Amino acid sequence: MATLTALDFRDRLLKTLGALQPILRESGVLVAGSEVPNLLEGNTQTLVVSEDVDIAIPVEHHAALKRATRTLTEFEPAAEEPSVWLPRDSELLEVNFIGLDRSLRSLDENYVFEDAELPLLVFGQLSLLQPAPPLDFAGVLVPLPRKAGLALEKLLTERSGRKGDRDLLVVAGLLQLSSFTDLDEFVDQFRRLSEEQRYNVTSNLTVLSLMSPATDMPDPTAVRDTVAELLKRLDSAVS
Repeated sequence: MATLTALDFRDRLLKTLGALQPILRESGVLVAGSEVPNLLEGNTQTLVVSEDVDIAIPVEHHAALKRATRTLTEFEPAAEEPSVWLPRDSELLEVNFIGLDRSLRSLDENYVFEDAELPLLVFGQLSLLQPAPPLDFAGVLVPLPRKAGLALEKLLTERSGRKGDRDLLVVAGLLQLSSFTDLDEFVDQFRRLSEEQRYNVTSNLTVLSLMSPATDMPDPTAVRDTVAELLKRLDSAVS
């Protein structure tokens, strides 16, 4: 797929989500990836953070959701990885189906949900995601996670290089749009993490505070004051 520009990216994103309506209208499904800041109310800038869309599928609803995928005429599963669905139309984005299992006892637990038709990689950290009220874009219903949980999930994801930078810049985009209530929720969820997980969150927030702007990505310099204040609150929350 050719590299997208901010000019046409949002249009393709919404077209993709429109084509995914049979899935997105099912119970518990969330748009869970790096594209979320593009969709949040109050965002005035389109950001090209990746060229695919992550859809979190609750494992307890897998059977119903597998039936719903059979109606997706605009996509087909990749031969090598059937949890990745490729668009038949160049105006749409690739879709990655990932598994969400809230029964896991640890955020560090991951496993493969085996299925011949729609296997899923299940990530424990996705349990941090809680649903926000869905948004309606001219009839395209988009179920999104709450900002606090998604920001924590991105800060805990162990990635390096370009993907690691992208996750941190997505956090910057989320923080730019976060209310006081969202930040209170972030601190409350942070308290429940293990000591190691809390260390990873604060370390990555510190890295974010030192990052430079990148083209078509959230500006980390715009949230440096927010990050500094948040780090103080997190330190007080566990001291």
